[in-house]
Amino acid sequence: MSVNQPIQSREVRRPTTGTLGAPMSKRPWSSRLSEIIAAFSGKRILVLGDLIADEYRIGQVARISREAPIPVVNQREHFIVPGGALNPAVNARTLGAEVHVAGLIGDDQAGQKLRQRLSELGIYQDLLFSEPGRPTNAKLRILASNGQAPAQHMARIDTIDNSPPEHETVQHLINGLHILFPHLDGVILSDYDNGLMVLPLVEAAMRLARRHDTVLVADAHENLGRFQHATAITPNLQEAEMAAGMVIQDSTSLEVAGRRLLAETNVQSVLITRGGDGMSVFERSMATTHIPAYPSEVRDTTGAGDTVAATFTLALATGATLPDAAALANVAAALVVRRLGCATTSPDELLHAVASLEIAW
Repeated sequence: MSVNQPIQSREVRRPTTGTLGAPMSKRPWSSRLSEIIAAFSGKRILVLGDLIADEYRIGQVARISREAPIPVVNQREHFIVPGGALNPAVNARTLGAEVHVAGLIGDDQAGQKLRQRLSELGIYQDLLFSEPGRPTNAKLRILASNGQAPAQHMARIDTIDNSPPEHETVQHLINGLHILFPHLDGVILSDYDNGLMVLPLVEAAMRLARRHDTVLVADAHENLGRFQHATAITPNLQEAEMAAGMVIQDSTSLEVAGRRLLAETNVQSVLITRGGDGMSVFERSMATTHIPAYPSEVRDTTGAGDTVAATFTLALATGATLPDAAALANVAAALVVRRLGCATTSPDELLHAVASLEIAW
């Protein structure tokens, strides 16, 4: 599908029950979440944001170098996977959605590998643009083991071009958004502070979301005030502290910070992720919902926030309530942190996990 041609028109049907802000039903939580998962299939999601190539070099420590007091690693594996804003896109696709990605990617080896992987997954790339001389943003992670324990992170090397996109690129992206938005069920703005999410582009996405009544979730590290009237923002605890200008140290300060963010951003909801302490959902004129962490053995938290954004947005696109969408995102995140790198989960795995919710919680 090309952005120069309108995509096939399709009416976006939203359920008449389970609307945003509606009180949760009295049916078991696991039953409701299972219905939401079943509705993921075919939802149309756009992810706009900073695209990153996550490169991994994994090996075994052989000895200590004679040149410096550092370990020498014999490399066993080397691969590149979608990272940054591409991670929520891959998560949404794995969960059954039709996914479009928009952003900047280099015309280099890393960019080619990413495009190949996106093609294999069936993710639309019409709004992926390259600029002369601009490389694909990349994060190289070096992991090693002693041959017995699992590999551990030893170093990370970032190659990031933080310069803003060219005016022509921004205009191409905005034109593409105008074509796609009437046919979307949900949008994720994934801002890694790598330069792409300039104000004209963000404002265009926000206007279109309001015009078409599209679910829009913003996952950003800072400057959350840009996302006025979004469906939701999803800061972690540290990002919420920075945005609210206060330290969150107990339930009282957490409540104050969440309500302050609601007031300052005018969003419909604030989802604060709190790691091992679960999540908290703040809604206007509704009591705060605190969701306990789903039991999980944590191996690598890389990309967990992206999994939250993807699952949360998809659930809202089905018409789920905010607490139910957050609960499902919480379970999905618990599943992916058990694996190395930016991992994903499947509908079947998610269904199996939520089946035990009443017992686990």
